[in-house]
Amino acid sequence: MGTFQTITPIDNSVYFEDKLNTQEDINTTLQKAKDAQKEWVKIPLEKRIGYIQQFIDEIVSKKDEISREITLQMGRPISQSGFEINGFKERAQYLLDLAKESLRPYYPKPIKGFERKIVKEPLGVICLISPWNYPFLTSVNVLVPALLAGNAVVLRHSLQTPLVAKQYKEAFKRAGLPEGVFSLLYLNHADSAVLLEDKRVDGVFFTGSVGGGIAVQDAIKEKFIPCGLELGGKDPAYVRADADLDYSVSNLVDGSFFNSGQSCCGIERIYVDAKLYDEFVEKFVKLTKQYKLGDPLLSETNIGPMVKVGASDFVRKQIREAVQSGAKALIDENLFPASKEGTPYLAPQVLVDVDHSMSVMNEESFGPVVGIMKVSSDKEAIKLMNDSKYGLTASLWTKDMNKAEELSKLIETGTVFMNRCDYLDPGLAWTGVKDTGRGISLSIFGYDQVTRAKSIHFKEI
Repeated sequence: MGTFQTITPIDNSVYFEDKLNTQEDINTTLQKAKDAQKEWVKIPLEKRIGYIQQFIDEIVSKKDEISREITLQMGRPISQSGFEINGFKERAQYLLDLAKESLRPYYPKPIKGFERKIVKEPLGVICLISPWNYPFLTSVNVLVPALLAGNAVVLRHSLQTPLVAKQYKEAFKRAGLPEGVFSLLYLNHADSAVLLEDKRVDGVFFTGSVGGGIAVQDAIKEKFIPCGLELGGKDPAYVRADADLDYSVSNLVDGSFFNSGQSCCGIERIYVDAKLYDEFVEKFVKLTKQYKLGDPLLSETNIGPMVKVGASDFVRKQIREAVQSGAKALIDENLFPASKEGTPYLAPQVLVDVDHSMSVMNEESFGPVVGIMKVSSDKEAIKLMNDSKYGLTASLWTKDMNKAEELSKLIETGTVFMNRCDYLDPGLAWTGVKDTGRGISLSIFGYDQVTRAKSIHFKEI
């Protein structure tokens, strides 16, 4: 039996170690989940809601402990980690409150002598594969509606944040959830594929890289089951000439560098109208220089290490290649003494004189770097925003809501923001286009992903 280690990026020491689950464990877990789901679906929705409400309350009650665990596992500043549990509560509660409306039958126009309706039935056993960067926020999107809909859930969480899965398991136990309805497995990539291939898995939801999404599709290619994929992003912002400059700068700096830029919907490229460009860049750089990079356990730190050295090395390479191709780096790395080659600590960087031939403007960085380009019109901005293989979110910074509505129809993304970014509204569908993946989570539509429609067509005689 193998083991795994979680290396904290704070000092590259071993933070957590445990045994990997085996293929025998996979078999046992799936059979328990299959059996438990048959009984779970018989429990009235009102009672299922009670279990999940208690689970939510249990997680929130341990906010301080969990916040510290998040920081130690993946490096986010402790001053910001509590945000994760606040967001978890908001989304989980919203989805719970939507359950009755989302799961009720649909009745078409009545026809005399007939009983006709569409009911929503659970898929069965759902496998949820979640990443480390927002370990609670990415998993809750599917976890709560899946369970409320009557599914059993097997969670394979990232081995970078394994204590998240453990916190879930313990919270469900304290909430009294029937055994087998929720399970966790610590698996390597090979055994994760074994899990997905199993005929007892009735649906798969994955958040991660494009390569990971392709591997998931490959693992289930012999089955016809629902598969939700939330993959990469290279999310753009467009600052129009009528934007509130200070407000836009403040929010876009945060959208670029929060969580060290390790967000699928973080801002990675910015297009600014020529009338505002010089002043925008000046203010953006000034604010970026005020960031404090260092030990994420210190309250004054607002940008921590990236998750591992390989991740920071990738972003450093993007920056180097861009500069070699004519880009200009506006942040002196010496202003951030903690930023050092060969470590996960990387200073935030702002690049200008960039273009779309550069990797930093067309490949997901997933780190604290952003490129800023000058544009002369809405048409040019939209063309550049759409010049990407990804399509998760885009943001417009303007005072003209009518114009934003008009431009939103031309933007190839799952979400278009106006005057905000890097945020998931639980009342709206979270989805993407192109290499960002497929499927929907959150909102009333998220329940459609974890259920199947069954038509009831009865005739009286």
